[in-house]
Amino acid sequence: METSTTQATALNFDRKNLSNQKLLDLYESLIMPRRIEEKMLILLRQGRISKWFSGWGQEAISIGAVNALKKDEFILPMHRNLGIFTGRNIPLERLFAQFQGKKSGFTKGRDRSFHFGTVEHHIVGMISHLGPQLAIADGIALADKLSTQNKVTLVFSGDGASSEGDFHEGLNVAAVWKLPVIFVIEHNGYGLSTPSEEQFAFKYFTEKGPGYGMETVRVEGNNVLDVFQTILELAEDIRKNPRPVLVEAITFRMRGHEEASGTKYVPKQLMEDWAKLDPVDNYEAYLESIGVLDEKTKEQINKKVKKAINDGLEKAFAEEAIIPDLNEELADIYFPFEQKLIQPHSGKSSEKRFVDAISDGLRQSMEKYPNLILMGQDIGEYGGVFKITDGFKRQFGADRVRNTPLCESAIIGAGLGLSIKGYKAMVEMQFADFVSVGFNQIVNNLAKIHYRWGQQADVVVRMPTGAGMAAGPFHSQSNEAWFFHTPGLKIVYPSNPYDAKGLLNAALEDPNPYLYFEHKGLYRSISESIPDDYYTVEIGKANLIQEGEQVSIITYGMGVHWAKKAVEELSISADILDMRTLLPWDQEAVKSTVKKTGKVIFLQEDTLTGGIGAEICAWISEHCFQDLDAPVMREGSLDTAVPFAPNLEKQFLPENRFKIKLQSLINY
Repeated sequence: METSTTQATALNFDRKNLSNQKLLDLYESLIMPRRIEEKMLILLRQGRISKWFSGWGQEAISIGAVNALKKDEFILPMHRNLGIFTGRNIPLERLFAQFQGKKSGFTKGRDRSFHFGTVEHHIVGMISHLGPQLAIADGIALADKLSTQNKVTLVFSGDGASSEGDFHEGLNVAAVWKLPVIFVIEHNGYGLSTPSEEQFAFKYFTEKGPGYGMETVRVEGNNVLDVFQTILELAEDIRKNPRPVLVEAITFRMRGHEEASGTKYVPKQLMEDWAKLDPVDNYEAYLESIGVLDEKTKEQINKKVKKAINDGLEKAFAEEAIIPDLNEELADIYFPFEQKLIQPHSGKSSEKRFVDAISDGLRQSMEKYPNLILMGQDIGEYGGVFKITDGFKRQFGADRVRNTPLCESAIIGAGLGLSIKGYKAMVEMQFADFVSVGFNQIVNNLAKIHYRWGQQADVVVRMPTGAGMAAGPFHSQSNEAWFFHTPGLKIVYPSNPYDAKGLLNAALEDPNPYLYFEHKGLYRSISESIPDDYYTVEIGKANLIQEGEQVSIITYGMGVHWAKKAVEELSISADILDMRTLLPWDQEAVKSTVKKTGKVIFLQEDTLTGGIGAEICAWISEHCFQDLDAPVMREGSLDTAVPFAPNLEKQFLPENRFKIKLQSLINY
């Protein structure tokens, strides 16, 4: 058996030392997803379910794998792995409720089909972007390795998804860190309608593994015994000698990518050849040939399976359609967490620069949380490019302070995997600009996972940000607005050392995903006396750092310092409100200062169009119009990339334009 362009060959079963009962158990496990498929295709034609991704012809891979692992070892399935869910004995009524978008499904109707996970059954479901799941498997395996649990994690990928960068990153990180992950590639010949030869320029995935320094194994994906025995032996060995292994399962997809796609693009002869290798029919015939399965036993097993399916469907269909509850929808965006402010206890303080305050908070959080893992490029012996983690490796060890490959997406995904196993993760972007490579993990995995199926994402991504150092377009961007639009994230952006330490500690306490922006220009340019003890700052609470009567300046980050300077130079009496938490933001503080002065201007370093100031100014116009004595104004950087030459960068930044606009607002 080779790729979609080659002829399939006969299946050869070898029971080895498996008992008759084990052979029958695998048979029952194998026919369950097939009988569900048969039922779902009928329901699809009847319009009782909306969509179906079929694994017909590939069931042996899922069933072999799920039966080979221990029940408490995580599996990360894809579209065509129904057998993983049934093999983990998920109640069928809940599974069918999930397919129908009912409340008792795993996502409360918020996602469909196999887009869900359940920690109870040690399954982490997919997102439609496919490749990012490999990194989550890395994180789960890392947690097992750190806690010496001697477990294996298994993650699936299709041959089409292997073209994504996340595939490379996931394998690379696992290989470098020697993580106990089995990467199962379902080589079924097509990515939707695109054949393998148009996806990659090699014949077998077993050619790829050695390039990563990884063992590879090829199995007959339609042969449930071959898959089961291969995974079983690998898992037993990997538990003793942790390392990743790539398993290529040669198979074929007998139905469309999803049912509406059809299979007209597949050559007829190819379909006919692979139909002869049906994993259910062939295994059934084998069991009959060796006298393990007779007609009576086959009828009993099929009757049992069909009854379970019909009973589950009856319960799922009997459930009423979801009645939307607005409060519940909004409440489920974040994992429930009530912050309890921690005050410094000793009263001792010392002068600390902005950069020192961040380092101090991070170090104290590492001491407070033994399950906190730091990951980032060059953060180990080197201490990070800005030396935030200087000395951390010596104090906390290489397991907890982890240098990473240049794999932003995989490292963020690994942070989520750690969270699933009860760890906390901090990921340092070397520069905030580089987070674009990990964007998908943040906005589609971290931000949505609790809303989708109740899983916390206890990950803080630190983002050295901002311009003013003549670092050019790719080391100077202010990109907080990219994430401000994404429900499920929390965003903090301190402007001073006290807040820098307190907000970081608070973010690391909270089991929700955070983006923590730290302006590079403030690292060594400002300092103040702050508590030596561990303490936290309230999330979602703005800080009125200066009071006045003429105007309200709402800003954050470097904007706070520009505002202070402008007010002093222009001799203006102004409220300066430091937002410091950008998501969720403090509406009451904004309303209060607008009501007080009647004039408001928003200042941001980010480019002007579509920035955070646009949203808050729009909110002010909508909710505080009666309190306004002038148009709501805003100022930001030019709508260009950040230029390199100092004079160009100075023109790009809003500091000078802000002073002019502030004066015009005062004079209005």
